[in-house]
Amino acid sequence: MQAHPSYPALAHLLPKYPRAAGSVFHAYNDILHVQKWTDVKVVDLEGVCRAAITGKKPKTDVTLHVVPCSLAETLSFGWLTTAFTLLSDPPEIFLAITSDDASIVYYKLSRGIVKPQV
Repeated sequence: MQAHPSYPALAHLLPKYPRAAGSVFHAYNDILHVQKWTDVKVVDLEGVCRAAITGKKPKTDVTLHVVPCSLAETLSFGWLTTAFTLLSDPPEIFLAITSDDASIVYYKLSRGIVKPQV
């Protein structure tokens, strides 16, 4: 991992949260290199013991927030509430759920009950 070109952008947080390092590394590279987001930044979410990723999808001006996690992790409502709070209460966050086979799935979460678009 340390030899990868993306590592320097993550080097200050991956050792701090080793249990989440693989998920953060995988999601960061997917967002930056595959999905081609712009203004990508890594932020420390100390209260949930991991880094999060912020950035903008191509051709948009809206900053999105991604919290990487592993398929094997168990998350609580309290954990998610803390993540929302640490990210300054955005209208939504995306969980980037990674698995051992290198797949990644993004789930959009909103705070409270939100009526889906029809």
